[in-house]
Amino acid sequence: MAAGPIRVTMEVGADGVALITIANPPVNALHPIIIAGLKDKYAEAMRRDDVKAIVLTGAGGKFCGGFDINVFTKVHQTGDVSLMPDVSVELVSNMMEEGKKPSVAAIQGLALGGGLELAMGCHARISTPEAQLGLPELTLGIIPGFGGTQRLPRLVGLPKAIEMMLQSKFITAKEGKERGFIDALCSPDELIRISRLWALEIANCRKPWIRSLGRTDRLGSLSEARAVLNAARQQAKKVAPNMPQHQACLDVIEEGVLYGGHAGVLKEAEVFKELVVAPTSRALVHVFFAQRSTTKVPGVTDIQLKPRQIRKVAVIGGGLMGSGIATALLASNISVILKEVNPQFLQRGEKMIAGNLEGLVKRGSLTKDKKNKAMSLLKGALDYSDFKDVDMVIEAVIEKVPLKQSIFADIEKICPKHCILATNTSTIDLNVVGEKTNSQDRIIGAHFFSPAHIMPLLEIVRTEKTSPQAILDLITVGKIIKKVPVVVGNCTGFAVNRTFFPYTQGSHLLVSLGIDVFRIDRVISSFGMPMGPFQLQDLAGYGVALAVKDIYADAFGERNLDSDLVDLMVKDGRQGKMNGKGYYSYEKGGKPKPDPSVQHVIEEYRKRAKTMPGGKPVTLTDQDILEMIFFPVVNEACRVMDENVVIRASDLDIASVLGMGFPKYRGGLVFWADTVGAPYIHSKLSKWADLYGPFFKPSSYLEQRAKSGVPLSAPSTSQQGSARSRM
Repeated sequence: MAAGPIRVTMEVGADGVALITIANPPVNALHPIIIAGLKDKYAEAMRRDDVKAIVLTGAGGKFCGGFDINVFTKVHQTGDVSLMPDVSVELVSNMMEEGKKPSVAAIQGLALGGGLELAMGCHARISTPEAQLGLPELTLGIIPGFGGTQRLPRLVGLPKAIEMMLQSKFITAKEGKERGFIDALCSPDELIRISRLWALEIANCRKPWIRSLGRTDRLGSLSEARAVLNAARQQAKKVAPNMPQHQACLDVIEEGVLYGGHAGVLKEAEVFKELVVAPTSRALVHVFFAQRSTTKVPGVTDIQLKPRQIRKVAVIGGGLMGSGIATALLASNISVILKEVNPQFLQRGEKMIAGNLEGLVKRGSLTKDKKNKAMSLLKGALDYSDFKDVDMVIEAVIEKVPLKQSIFADIEKICPKHCILATNTSTIDLNVVGEKTNSQDRIIGAHFFSPAHIMPLLEIVRTEKTSPQAILDLITVGKIIKKVPVVVGNCTGFAVNRTFFPYTQGSHLLVSLGIDVFRIDRVISSFGMPMGPFQLQDLAGYGVALAVKDIYADAFGERNLDSDLVDLMVKDGRQGKMNGKGYYSYEKGGKPKPDPSVQHVIEEYRKRAKTMPGGKPVTLTDQDILEMIFFPVVNEACRVMDENVVIRASDLDIASVLGMGFPKYRGGLVFWADTVGAPYIHSKLSKWADLYGPFFKPSSYLEQRAKSGVPLSAPSTSQQGSARSRM
């Protein structure tokens, strides 16, 4: 469906109300053309004698989804902040709020970001009950820039305004009415009529003419306001220590509390301009667009194929992964047949699914009714007789090649010819999985991340034979179950696990050089990872590490680091979180605590590794530790890009953020590496390769980029042609 023209229209009714409508499908974003149009129409409405009042609304059932984010990209490319039009003072404060004719916002669908800020510049707000209201700017590394930091606290009170801005939380217009933010609720059919009447009532002095910026009644006393702001600062330090926009937002709110709304608006405009060109905003805007481009797959999504409906999916294996995958499908209204080998395992799988769904209810992401409906869509099975009419099978059994091969040979005979045959393997080559079948075009990897019903990434792995239809259908299922699908090529570990295999190995190498395990974890979590590599290993369980050890050794040769640290941990009776004893000790309900008794295992490992120069621990700074763990990961990412395992570098950024928890505000792995610079990364890796061996040896792709000065993320000529991820 083609988007309509970008424009702002104005119709003046016989009642003397000018209806100004924003039209920029699909969400009426505030493009510079729209802002210029609003200024023109407001100026005209103020001039005209036949206009008594103004109603501002959006076309197509949506008020306004906020400022056009594409403009940020232009600012980032050019560094030119003047590309941002002056909206806050010129339009919202001077023309709308201080204008000599009253404005009423007629809201439905959504009023987000700059859209909500326009509505707050009006003298009243009428809305449909379900409309979504919010200021999500902090997710892009900036703060509201059209007066939102000043007007929202004055309309909903300081605590709620801070929560809405710092957590990017939306409220419905129904809640907005309860808080005094929305003046009246009505049906979509009545919206414009009631808004016009309201505007005339204000113009005729029958309803109050309220300028939000001048209000102070909801701010509380100065000491109350300061207490709220200080509590918010402490909380922001805890949850967003590396994100400057949180403290900046609180600074600007405080300015308005201390010196008045107008001073706050001026300070907001100044801080907004600083933040919009800062590294955090560049990174978060990059992630915003990168996430939206993962579903653009050449040769699949651009050839007019239509996705088929997937109504029923069979999941083979009801363990941790299988039950999580089944949960994700059921919660999105897709029928599931769960197949297990015996009644006990089946019962355990069904119990895990029920527990997962209950967990989603507790988190508030599923209602009780939907949970009951989801459970009713689940059917258990001990054989393949129910597979005759399934649209897709997802195999989620243990990583054993013969077992997977026999399963695929069996299901090929029973499932309908259109059925997609997917595997959730995280490491095994798909050609090997499907080599005993005649259905290579239907075989595809559906690699979920644990816990599968919560983690947002779905790695879609294709072989050279996988059909475009199967890929498109799995992308569609991914979207239905609220995952972000990333299409990748077939190789050991695929994109995410392959790129990050040096992450754990680098941390083991550092331990062998005498660096403290817990210091490594502290450095990595301060950088922004959800936890350090050793706590992650405890959480994932040592079985996974041992299962993939030989696979990685075979695939990666001399750049694979042979470490027996996990073997020694298991030998010492440690299983990580599973038995409460790993690098950390785990007590029920308590936080993990560093376990000092692990030290003798580490000493034994160091003795065997013989890596410490002269038997003495090396001295490293925190930055050295960070770089020795992440630069080998960047190096592997270079190989993944060079071999065209991913379609574009930004796909690897999204996969690293959503699959590994790489900090979003650093823009993803490759984006971050480009901010550090290929020459620097190359020189460090070369130095360490001389000192510690081939684990650090720079790839030819990295070397070439370091010499030519071309960013790592820039597509190479080989990526323009055929690619593993595009077959």
